[in-house]
Amino acid sequence: MDDSTYTRSLNLSGATNFRDLGGYAGRDGRRVRWRRIFRSDHLAGLTPEDAKAIAELGLRRAVDFRGAHERATLPYALPDVAYHALSIEPTVVQRAKDMALSGHEITPAIAVALMQDTYRDFVANNAPEFAALFAHLLESDVPLVFHCTAGKDRTGFAAAMILLALGVPRDVVMQDYLLTNGLYRRPALLHGTAPDEVLNVLWRVQEDFLEAALDAVDADHGGVDRYLERSLDVGPAERDRLAQLYLQPPV
Repeated sequence: MDDSTYTRSLNLSGATNFRDLGGYAGRDGRRVRWRRIFRSDHLAGLTPEDAKAIAELGLRRAVDFRGAHERATLPYALPDVAYHALSIEPTVVQRAKDMALSGHEITPAIAVALMQDTYRDFVANNAPEFAALFAHLLESDVPLVFHCTAGKDRTGFAAAMILLALGVPRDVVMQDYLLTNGLYRRPALLHGTAPDEVLNVLWRVQEDFLEAALDAVDADHGGVDRYLERSLDVGPAERDRLAQLYLQPPV
């Protein structure tokens, strides 16, 4: 099948940000294989029709980056899908709550700064969880989905690292990251909990969020290649295997 056969978004009712990482041109011009790696928001709201659509994808592995409370609040189980929890606690939410409780007004500018700090924390503090995701990917090319709550921050950084490891150009990685803004629908119950301009920062993505992480990778780790190898255990041999598993064969 050619690329026109596939759609990037799966258009599920209960997971609005479920999408395929396939089709992007990677190393040596070889495209990322479709229907092998998926990214998503949480999967606790899937309808029976959604579950059927996921089963038809051949999905067999789910990696959940949500923290302990998030998982307990919105648990899920999918038939014939192995579940792996790699907890990254949602620190930005807690920091925003702490500021509000202490009487500090959260402005859009403060929200942006909080989000940038969160992304820098992914680089500095969550390498073991992202390394574990790569370990799962390296086991086989059995279809896998990784997700968090909204599928935008923890998931967005993970997707960027995967695509960069496969040789996808940085500007294309950013385009994939920003697709969240056209897909994800935030929970209705959030309306009124904070000014809309603040919610639009916290529940959307911006280039400068991911750039904060990539800048930290460059400044603190000597670039993506060294970060992948030294922090995520994805050296040249592992990248060769990723290419073998997830890129289309050379023409």
